[in-house]
Amino acid sequence: MRPVQQSIKILYYANKSEEPFVEIVTVKQQNKRRPSVCSSADSESDDLLPVLTDHSQILNEHHLEQLMNHIPARTQGYSWKLVYSTAQHGTSLTTLYRQMRELDRPVLMVIKDTDNQVFGAFSSDPFKVSSYCYGTGETFLYSFSPEFQIFRWSGENSYFVRGFLDSLQMGGGGGPFGLWLDSDLYRGSSYSCSTFCNRPLSLHHDFTVRDLEVWTFV
Repeated sequence: MRPVQQSIKILYYANKSEEPFVEIVTVKQQNKRRPSVCSSADSESDDLLPVLTDHSQILNEHHLEQLMNHIPARTQGYSWKLVYSTAQHGTSLTTLYRQMRELDRPVLMVIKDTDNQVFGAFSSDPFKVSSYCYGTGETFLYSFSPEFQIFRWSGENSYFVRGFLDSLQMGGGGGPFGLWLDSDLYRGSSYSCSTFCNRPLSLHHDFTVRDLEVWTFV
């Protein structure tokens, strides 16, 4: 028997005094949209924004609209869960590593510096201390300073991420790092690097962190 299409509804009628008969009704389907935590139910343009399970000190709708279209397909359609925040967990790289100890999925780092510039990185692997570089070509840097730009893997090398107890490094290749953070997650720097062929992510090479968050996809 051929399955009935979801847009077809079959109604069966029977009466003691009449012959039973079947009526086929066509039902107009409606596309299901995922509601956004940042928008009203009436806003169609914002319906596809990711749902944040926690409050963000940094991200607004503009940031979400841009980022959601550039993260890998395997992370799209999931809620965003806050794993680490300087506002909640304090300014410690060791704590950041500890919060991700049980994670086995990609993470998105979002930084806001004291110049109110927003930038960060997507990492295919959670941040951890390692004696070697880790990550895949999904890893990228991005910046909203002043307009949104994304810096994907150039293919030049595989220096995606390396974590030390006293610093976190992203991108490299015989010179400064694409993104570097100290052990207190207070001081940072960003230079052009071979891994991502990026420009500096903030207004200045050296910056001071105001807020830092790391999100994952669940």
